[in-house]
Amino acid sequence: MKNGKIGVTTENIFPVIKKFLYSDHEIFLRELISNSVDATQKLKALSSMGDVKGELGDLTIRVSADKEAKTLTVTDRGIGMTADEVERYINQIAFSSAEEFMEKYKNQAIIGHFGLGFYSAFMVADKVEIFTRSYKEGAKTVHWSCEGSPEYEMEETAEQRDRGTTIVLHLSADTLEYGEDSKVEELLRKYCRFLPVPIAFGKVKEWKDGKYVDTNKDNIINNIAPLWTVKPTEITAEQYKEFYHELYPIGEEPLFSIHLNIDYPFHLTGILYFPKIRNNFEIQKNKIQLYSNQVYVTDQVEGIVPEYLTLLHGVIDSPDIPLNVSRSYLQSDSNVKKISNYITRKVADRLQELFTTMRADYEQKWDDLKIFIEYGIITDEKFAEKAESFMLWKTTEGKYFTAEEYKEVVKGNQTDKNGTVVFLYVDDPVEKNSFLESAKAKGYDVLVMDGQLDNHYVNWYESKHKDARFVRVDSDVIDKLIQKDETLKMSLSEAQQEIMRPVFESQMPKDEKIHYNISFEAMAADAAPVVITQNEFMRRMKEMAAISGGGMSQFYSQMPDNFTIAVNGNNPIVIDILADVEKSYGDKLKTITKKIDAAVAEERRFDEVVKGKKEEELTPEEKSTREELSKKIVTLRDERDTRLREIGGENKLVKQIIDLALLSNGLLKGKNLTEFIQRSISLIEK
Repeated sequence: MKNGKIGVTTENIFPVIKKFLYSDHEIFLRELISNSVDATQKLKALSSMGDVKGELGDLTIRVSADKEAKTLTVTDRGIGMTADEVERYINQIAFSSAEEFMEKYKNQAIIGHFGLGFYSAFMVADKVEIFTRSYKEGAKTVHWSCEGSPEYEMEETAEQRDRGTTIVLHLSADTLEYGEDSKVEELLRKYCRFLPVPIAFGKVKEWKDGKYVDTNKDNIINNIAPLWTVKPTEITAEQYKEFYHELYPIGEEPLFSIHLNIDYPFHLTGILYFPKIRNNFEIQKNKIQLYSNQVYVTDQVEGIVPEYLTLLHGVIDSPDIPLNVSRSYLQSDSNVKKISNYITRKVADRLQELFTTMRADYEQKWDDLKIFIEYGIITDEKFAEKAESFMLWKTTEGKYFTAEEYKEVVKGNQTDKNGTVVFLYVDDPVEKNSFLESAKAKGYDVLVMDGQLDNHYVNWYESKHKDARFVRVDSDVIDKLIQKDETLKMSLSEAQQEIMRPVFESQMPKDEKIHYNISFEAMAADAAPVVITQNEFMRRMKEMAAISGGGMSQFYSQMPDNFTIAVNGNNPIVIDILADVEKSYGDKLKTITKKIDAAVAEERRFDEVVKGKKEEELTPEEKSTREELSKKIVTLRDERDTRLREIGGENKLVKQIIDLALLSNGLLKGKNLTEFIQRSISLIEK
C-alpha cells in the first residue's frame, strides 16, 4: 500500500472545492458521469484504431444509490487506469487526462479538459474510493481512497475485476439526499439526459400484484443520439416536434424550429424553437439549454444568445464556448461574440425565408411570432435592419402588411397638414369600439396594437421614421387625430363655454388615481355629446415604464392617469343643456355676466393706462387699483361659477352623458355604475 499527499499548491484545497470552486453542488454527479463518458469514448477511439483487442462488450455506465450504506456509486467499462495513471490524473489535481488525450487524438469526440471534475465529489462525500483496472494487458486492479484531506491511500491488488472504473462516494451527513433514488434520477435526467454513452440507473419497473417491481430491463436515463446531432436533411418536421416535447413535455406545439450547424470558425450545433407565448414573456426566459459535447452545462445563456432570443426554447451545443471549472459562467472570449452574431443571422435568415416562401403560414403564426421580432428590433440594431422586411402590422380587418406596404395603403387619406403619415391604432377593438367606429366612419384604417412591447416598438419606429407617427384612436377627438387644413366650427361661443365649464365640472368623477380635465371641442353634431380621451405621449410613457421596471416605473406609477372629458360643442344635447342652465339661472345670469364683462373691460382699460411701466414704476394707488380690479373679477366669477355648479349638480342629463363616456372607456365601475343604471331606468320611464 502507498500513502501519499495529493499534489496541490495549497495546504488544503478541499474547503475551497466545497465552498467556492463550484457554484452549484449538485453538478458533482455530472462531473463524475462526464469522466466516465470520457473514459468510454477513449476506449472506442483506441478500439477504432486497433489499439484495443477483442470486443468492447456492454459500455453502459451504471449508477446506483444505497440509502442504508449512505453511498452513491458510478461504474463504467471504459479505458480504466493503471497505478501510474492514478498517480498522474488523480493525485496531481491540476492535470487533466482528457486534455492530454485530446492533444494526442485531436479528431475524437472527447468531452475533456475539466481537470478538477473528479474532486467535485468531495462537495458531497466525506470519503471517496476508486476501484479501477486499465484495458492494457496484465493491468492490475488499483484501489485509491481519500477522506477529504490531502492524504490518500493507494494500492494495487490481485482482485480480479472488469476493465473500467468504479467510484464510490460515502456521503456526508448533510448530503444524504444524494443517496435517495428519486434525487439521483432527477440529477441524471437534468445533467446527463443526452450524453453519448448509455447510462443505467436501476431497472425499469412494472406494476405487478398491486405494486411496482423491477424487471430485467435496464432503466436507461439518456438519449445517446439527440436530434441536434443528426443531419438536418435526415430529420422530418414531425421529429422536430417530438424532440421539442422530449425537452418540454408539457409545452404547446412550437411555431417552428431552426437547426444550427456550423464547423468554422467555431463548432456549434443545436435546435432552437419559437414557442407560443401567452402573457408574461419574462417567465419564459431561461428555456434554452446549453451543452458541451452533449453534457448539460446551464440554462443561463445570456451572453451566448442575444437578449431577445432568450425567449426561444431549445438546445445549443458547443465545445468552443469557454466555461470556468463549474461550467456555469461564461468567460470573456471572442468566440462568444461570433456565436451570438451567427445565431442572430441564422434566426433572421430563417424568418425571412418563412416570410418569403410561406407568407400565408407566416401570417397565420404572426400573433405568436410578433413578441420575438419586436423584442429583437428594440434591443438589437443588426436584427432590426433585417427585420423591417418581415415585421408585420395587423389591421382590425385581420389583414397583414409590412410597414412599407401599409404606408402605401393609408398615406393618401391619413397624411396630416404637415405631411406626416399618421398610423391609427387600437389596443382593444372591443373595449374601444366607439372610437374605432368613429375612425372607420371617417374612412381611416386602424391597426391592432395589443402586444406587450407595442409601445416600445412604436417609439422605435417613430425614431427611425420622422415622417410618420402612431396615434391611438382614443388619444383625441376624431377630428384631431389627423389634423387637416379644414376645421369644424363650434356652435358654443367662448362666453358660453365659460358658462358650461363649471356645469360639467360639478359632475366630474372623483378618483385619487385619475385626473380629469375638461375641454370643449368642435365635433360633428351627430357625434357623442361627451368623449373621454387620453394623451398619447403620457399614456405611452407610463405603459412603457410599467413593463420596463426600474426607477422610471416607480416615477410614472405614482403619477395619476390623465384623461380629458371632451364636450362636443356642436351636439344638440349640449346645446339643450346650455338652454336649461340659462333658464335655471334666469335673468341673474345675464346680469352677473354683464358685471363680469364690465369688470374685465375696466381692467383692460387700466392695463392700457399703465402699459409700458415697470413694476417698480407703478404708484401705490395704481397697484391698489390693479389688485381691486382683479379681485372684483375673481369674486364675480366665483359667484357665478358657484351657482352654475349648483345647477349642474342637479342636472341629471349632464351626469348621464359624462357617465356614458366613462362607460365606453371602461372607467365607470362599482357604485357609480349602479347609480348610472338606476338613473338610466328612471330617464327611460319618463
